Amino acid sequence: MNYNTVIFDLGGVLIDWNPEYLYRKMFADEAEMKQFLQEVCHGEWNKEQDRGRPFAEAVEERTAKYPQYVAEIQAYHHRWEEMLGGPIEENVAVLDDLREKSDVDLYAITNWSAETFPIAQRDYPFLQYFQDTVVSGKLKIVKPDARIYQTLLDRQPSIVPEQSIFIDDVAENIAGAEALKIKGIHLTSDTNLREELIKLGVL
Repeated sequence: MNYNTVIFDLGGVLIDWNPEYLYRKMFADEAEMKQFLQEVCHGEWNKEQDRGRPFAEAVEERTAKYPQYVAEIQAYHHRWEEMLGGPIEENVAVLDDLREKSDVDLYAITNWSAETFPIAQRDYPFLQYFQDTVVSGKLKIVKPDARIYQTLLDRQPSIVPEQSIFIDDVAENIAGAEALKIKGIHLTSDTNLREELIKLGVL
């Protein structure tokens, strides 16, 4: 297959994001921090912000339920930037190389709050490399819902799914793309993205 389109997820692929970077500063006890992130400000709660729920509403709901953690819950919004660990350099280098190829188009689909995504855009210039970026918080649809991938295909009719590659660190998101005949690369700690793209003839 002659692949001519590469679609990137962002968090966990190009940008290191982890709430523990913030909460290790706020909790003296590691076990309590992990419990907080599992039971209070957990992944599914955060996913609703990715789906478009305002942070103010999310924080109000959590602080009402967990008043003992008011400062910590509020920090999830107001100190969100401290959860960013920086670019994942080896993958950004791959993006740089792809950008130099005139026969490869670059796009992104990300589960990300519409409120915090502008912070990432400000801090990471490589987010401007994409011809189009679908942000779940703006669309109010999150991966792996087929509609988020279809939105990119609708907005960019030149994209041929069978000639496209989607890179994500979450297996179910890869499955969502593959359901639309887009080739998936599931990025794990054992995956060398450059080698995978070489195997597929893109680099």
